[in-house]
Amino acid sequence: MTDTGPLARPWEPAAVALAELLVRTARGPKRDGVFALWLTVRVALDLSLNPPLPDRARRRRTVALERRLASLTLPAPLRRALTASMAQLHAGEATSAAQALTQLVAPARDTLGAEAGDAIALAARVARSSVS
Repeated sequence: MTDTGPLARPWEPAAVALAELLVRTARGPKRDGVFALWLTVRVALDLSLNPPLPDRARRRRTVALERRLASLTLPAPLRRALTASMAQLHAGEATSAAQALTQLVAPARDTLGAEAGDAIALAARVARSSVS
């Protein structure tokens, strides 16, 4: 898959890496975990767009993400981390989105492996660089 594929914009290499990992992961809680991270990365990086999303669109995206995450079977440490990150995403600021992604790195690495942790770390770096 290339960076210009239909799953992500070229500036979202973390989303592409998670999509590629999703294809290689067997069904079950780990696959749901990778899918949850992919969804979260896409919403978090959209919060750092310039110009920013309208407030209504931002609220609708975070509520939709929260609903979708609730239906997935996730490893417990990752579920707790995603729940905490949702509170920060609801703030709707680029800095809080970057912080939410940063806090997901360790749980992603512990529950889903180094490749997922590296992808989230990359997404956090991209989000932090857009704030600067």
